[in-house]
Amino acid sequence: MRSETDPTAMELEVLDPRSPSPTIRDALSRWLAVQRRLALHPAEAVARLRVDPDPDRLLESSRGPGCGATAPAEALRALVACGARLVPYPSPAYPGALRRLGDAAPVLAVRGDPAVLSEPCVALVGARAATAYGREMARRLAGDLARAGVVVVSGLARGIDATAHGAALDAGGRTVAFQACGPDRVYPAEHRRLADRIARDGAVVSELPPGTPPRKAHFPLRNRLISGLSRAVVVVEARARSGSLVTARHALDQGLEVLAVPGPVTAPTSEGTNALLRDGAAPALSAADVLAAAGLGVLAEVSVPGGAEPTPDLPDPASGAAARIVAALLEAACTRDELGRRLSLAPPALAAALLPLELDGRVVEDRDGRLRALRVGRGRGLSSAP
Repeated sequence: MRSETDPTAMELEVLDPRSPSPTIRDALSRWLAVQRRLALHPAEAVARLRVDPDPDRLLESSRGPGCGATAPAEALRALVACGARLVPYPSPAYPGALRRLGDAAPVLAVRGDPAVLSEPCVALVGARAATAYGREMARRLAGDLARAGVVVVSGLARGIDATAHGAALDAGGRTVAFQACGPDRVYPAEHRRLADRIARDGAVVSELPPGTPPRKAHFPLRNRLISGLSRAVVVVEARARSGSLVTARHALDQGLEVLAVPGPVTAPTSEGTNALLRDGAAPALSAADVLAAAGLGVLAEVSVPGGAEPTPDLPDPASGAAARIVAALLEAACTRDELGRRLSLAPPALAAALLPLELDGRVVEDRDGRLRALRVGRGRGLSSAP
């Protein structure tokens, strides 16, 4: 007779840190160690797991520092506190779309329903400093895709990402958000309520260990999972230098269809999308275009009584400390330490304010380590400060 603490096959597929089973807790400890050591080296981890799925032998053969700053016992408590469960690469519950990638995540931490990761998905990504036009197109596309039964995937960022997540939920659909920080954190912090809502009707996913803060290098890594889970990637708005274009490049490398929403040729936020169209991306004029490109059939005619609630406009990241940073760097380029002293900002506050500016390409770092701001030129996109 099976005892109450003996895990079922399903429990071993998705590891719940709240389980009293010693077997589950032991498996969690081992996969948390894999995540801590190899989350930033996914290709190495997956190549070995395809040959031998044992996490202990993987750890024995791996060298070098990991990325986890949180001790294993504390990481386990963090998973319990945020309600995340682990889905290791060898698990039957691991999504097949990601499993095919040569650099798939060795471990996924999932808040919400892991099963949603195996449903038909389409990614909608775009500018953080989105225009009203971009947000309206994201609302239309995400809402119609959700009503057609498609899971909308994005990155929980300001602007287009948050609009797409919200519109999918407002339409009664499901959505998946990939994070570039640990599962116990939310970035940006003002999206905590949105993340909680996504976890109730979809999934919030991270490949990074609990306690990991958002860092610039984590976002391109995260973007390969956004595209990898999806049947197609739609770029709604993007500047000439944009993280959304990184997602599009990942999609092309993964053999996926890339679509772009056309925009005014004079708008900096449409430079990247119009360039994609010039280079052969399919235009996304409606959800029907996206469904056809993704091989998901004809758009189902589904109406929502009263229509979806509009997603509220989100604050421009270049406000407060960020605005002071841009003004200071337009005046003169300088190192991070010099900038902190000039603005009387402590290193954590400076890093938090700089991150969205660097991700948007509004602040860049030269080879000599100095930061400089790029001006937004009318009709020209971003140009270097003199």
